[in-house]
Amino acid sequence: MRLTLNSSAFNVAGFRGRGPILLSGGLHAIIVVIALQTEDPRSWPWALLGMSVVSFFAWVGNTRRYRAIHDLPTSSIASAAQGYVELFGVGRLIEGSTVRSPASLTPCCWYHYTVEEQDSDNKWKTVEENTSIDHFLIVDDSGACVVSPDGAEVVSRERKHWSEGGRRYTEWLLLPEGPVYAIGEFTTHSGNVLSAADEKSDVSALITEWKNNPQLLLQRFDADRDGQISLEEWEQARLAAIGEVRQRHHEQFGAQTEGVHLLRKPRDRRLFLLANEMPDKLGRRYRIWAWVHLIAFLGLGAWGLILLGFK
Repeated sequence: MRLTLNSSAFNVAGFRGRGPILLSGGLHAIIVVIALQTEDPRSWPWALLGMSVVSFFAWVGNTRRYRAIHDLPTSSIASAAQGYVELFGVGRLIEGSTVRSPASLTPCCWYHYTVEEQDSDNKWKTVEENTSIDHFLIVDDSGACVVSPDGAEVVSRERKHWSEGGRRYTEWLLLPEGPVYAIGEFTTHSGNVLSAADEKSDVSALITEWKNNPQLLLQRFDADRDGQISLEEWEQARLAAIGEVRQRHHEQFGAQTEGVHLLRKPRDRRLFLLANEMPDKLGRRYRIWAWVHLIAFLGLGAWGLILLGFK
């Protein structure tokens, strides 16, 4: 097995969620390859204009991210206003959580991994890919906030890459006790961070667990001892399951008079960003790339128009 560790960035939520730095470079390369394959000099002006358009959208994307990082003040968790906020702290697992990357089994707050194999043309093809959506905590000096990473754009400096058994593995991680910078929608829930859907899912799982042990199920809920669970007894079982799930949630998250804080994807489609580096450094990189793509947009566009005969 060959293993390498280095810094990189990965953005969650499929093609649309990929950041402008990675996405634009890939599209530029595709346009160049297509132009080379046509073997027609007349395709190059259009290729240059196509790359100019890509750079325009990359400039907009990088500028948007830079402005979000630059304009939002960092809030302390305890005093953060409800709505769109910026937080900075350390990542921690929720008590009782056992999140591990399936690829390397590394304990982590968040992971994304890909598995690739070579096809008959010796090209690497992704055969497996997965992203964690498990909740974790971001903690600062004032308190803790639960983070729901589903739908986030994640920029991670923790990257592992190795080959084993004819396959190539790559994973990105947010590690416990590492820095976590976050921009998203901040809400405070009284009593429990989990939604009604989360509670319903946990209740269903608990009832299924009880069904797998019918003897215990009958012992607990067969009130008339007829060897069957009637509709009324099933209702009692359901209520008991709800009570047990809520008690578990109370023990897991704790009783907090001020409520439980949650950071999640904004419903108005604003940027939801998680990163494990300092915001100043991250913002500076987005600003540099914004300038690079602005120059590329203007330069490639002008070059393409000149080749087309527009002067």
